[in-house]
Amino acid sequence: MSDVVYAPAEVRRARYAVAAVFAVHGAVTGSFATRVPWIQDHASVSAGQLGLALAFPALGASVAMPLAGSVSHRFGARNALRGLITLWTLALVLPSLAPNLLTLCLALFVYGATAGMADVAMNALGVEVENRLGRSIMSGLHGMWSAGALIGSAAGTLAAHLGSDARLHHALASVTLTLLGLFFCRWVLDLQATEDEEPPPRFALPPKSALLIGAVGFCAVFAEGASLDWSAVYLRDQLETSAGLAAACTTGFTFTMAVARLVGDRIVDRFGSVRTVRASGVMAVLGGLLIVVANHPAVAMGGFALMGLGIAVVVPLCFAAAGRSGPNPSLAIAGVATITYTSGLIAPSAIGTLAQATSLVVSFVLVTVLAGGLVAFAGVLRAGDRDRPKVSPAAAAVPDRRP
Repeated sequence: MSDVVYAPAEVRRARYAVAAVFAVHGAVTGSFATRVPWIQDHASVSAGQLGLALAFPALGASVAMPLAGSVSHRFGARNALRGLITLWTLALVLPSLAPNLLTLCLALFVYGATAGMADVAMNALGVEVENRLGRSIMSGLHGMWSAGALIGSAAGTLAAHLGSDARLHHALASVTLTLLGLFFCRWVLDLQATEDEEPPPRFALPPKSALLIGAVGFCAVFAEGASLDWSAVYLRDQLETSAGLAAACTTGFTFTMAVARLVGDRIVDRFGSVRTVRASGVMAVLGGLLIVVANHPAVAMGGFALMGLGIAVVVPLCFAAAGRSGPNPSLAIAGVATITYTSGLIAPSAIGTLAQATSLVVSFVLVTVLAGGLVAFAGVLRAGDRDRPKVSPAAAAVPDRRP
């Protein structure tokens, strides 16, 4: 990127700006997740068909994510983020307009593609700010994403409780979030590629060092995707709750994830990555057990909340460990991202397919077993406990010039 020198105040302002963009991104997801039951009814699809459709966002993201680096290289980081976050917020309206399975799959593919590209752009800018500050902020940024998802899901809960049409709800949310995203993008770092800088590679296979780390991320993202997309359906179909209470379950899940991520950096600094993930895995397993044995909505909601608390910080720690696991941090991080997005691709359809063949209870038994993998394999994240390089205040104001 360009050799522009940024004052410390500009870097701090950019941190808050990119945090706000994370929140906008999360609010789109929260707005969508709480209205999945409405979208399912509107499109007249079964649980198995819904599971198939819910695989398309992750598929779209996996296909489109490699393009984000090229977009940023060509247009600059600020303009790229401005354009990509706008595409993402506008894509929110598409799923609720779909009248059948085919159009729902197409809408969710576009929804996921725009989500993935915006996700890569904002995370890249978050890493740039972190490099300049010289301290960890990524867990906090992901906490802001969860806070945004909480706000979006809370609004969705209210809309569902009032019985509003999701098309109107998502249209209003889309306009609001688009304006907020454009507003906050004004203050993110305006990084430009230098003339001699080659475009980033579009595809990268995961290196061996990333496979085990990615496996831990796989377990966490599977549980996250299953809970986010299926918690409302679980309460509605399995425990026969109202649409408003079912949507509130998703809100509780996103709330505990938001809280855990916002305080995650301090916990990791005190206890280390391995112990944090092991304890998180225990909480996630307990949450899964509550879900599968629940005979009352409150028990299931408590289980989903505990699941969110348990898996919240795992993915940020996987990226930290990947960045310290070998001679090529960027390639390792890209490999972990590929594995975790594969989990996001598999989870919704796997839950739906298994639910169609058996029941949603059995599906969440699988989620609980995978959550146990966090306890069993947390040791592979030991690289994330290595000391972070110290950055002086002067160096923190200078853009990172590494390839």
